[in-house]
Amino acid sequence: MKISFVVAVYHNEGALVKTYEKINSVFSNQLIHDEYEIVFVDDGSKDGSLEEVLSLRKHDTRVKVITFTRNFGQMAAMLAGFKEATGDAVINISADLQDPVELIPQMVDKWHEGSEIVICYRTDRSDSLLAKLFSRLAYGVLRISLPQIPPGGFDFVLMDRKVMDAFNAIDVRHRFFQGDLLWTGYRTSFIPYIRLKRTIGKSQYNFGKKLKNFLDGVLDASYLPIRFISLIGVITSALGVLYSLSIVFSWWRGETPFSGWAPIMIAILLVGGLIMVMLGVIGEYVWRINEEVRKRPNYVVRDKFL
Repeated sequence: MKISFVVAVYHNEGALVKTYEKINSVFSNQLIHDEYEIVFVDDGSKDGSLEEVLSLRKHDTRVKVITFTRNFGQMAAMLAGFKEATGDAVINISADLQDPVELIPQMVDKWHEGSEIVICYRTDRSDSLLAKLFSRLAYGVLRISLPQIPPGGFDFVLMDRKVMDAFNAIDVRHRFFQGDLLWTGYRTSFIPYIRLKRTIGKSQYNFGKKLKNFLDGVLDASYLPIRFISLIGVITSALGVLYSLSIVFSWWRGETPFSGWAPIMIAILLVGGLIMVMLGVIGEYVWRINEEVRKRPNYVVRDKFL
């Protein structure tokens, strides 16, 4: 059996050789009867990441390299790697040594036992308190509409070839990896692990990228925002009716329903704020529709070394 590894690369200089060596060690000592290839996708790095993987390519033809014209994002790099992977199974793994390669034999065993997707999900992570809180909140919201997503989320995953083909057949922009993968409905196994602390370099997955991924998950993988808008609209309308009844009752008793402009301003601000939030969410959907209509590719490849 041949197993492909897809590694999205962005400013990971210094970690890529070690990632390669660890994967090679697993196949040299444990998975000796299986073949492998590693597809590195350089997502417009401006450090020495590209030179590092090209050096690996010179010494090992099992190393494949794809380079982008600029930074298109981690999801785009993963998509490019998935399309070039030729293995019977494909493993997506991080380039920063935070995903323990020691789990690879266990993942392969579950695949041989009949699992078509093997997900290693994070039960904890060696990150800052703020990052942990954001992750817990984000996945808590996502699990409302996608309860099959593990609480800590996942990126470290093995996919059977038919799963990979089904995933690659989805032709949309703003992909949400976890939601699209679970949507396919193939037999899935789960392996818990603690995400390791990054020891080389600095993470490029900043708050803006995390927020973008969260929005892609909420907007593309569920109808939760539309339902939320509908719920807020119903609640606001109900409160408006009750308040109108109280004004009529006060008028019937000859009382002034309010003493000045403050209640009017509060009502205007609350309703105006709700309208702006709703328009913003609807705008996100309209923007995504516009992106789909334009049919621009998710990435532009500069070179391939396959």
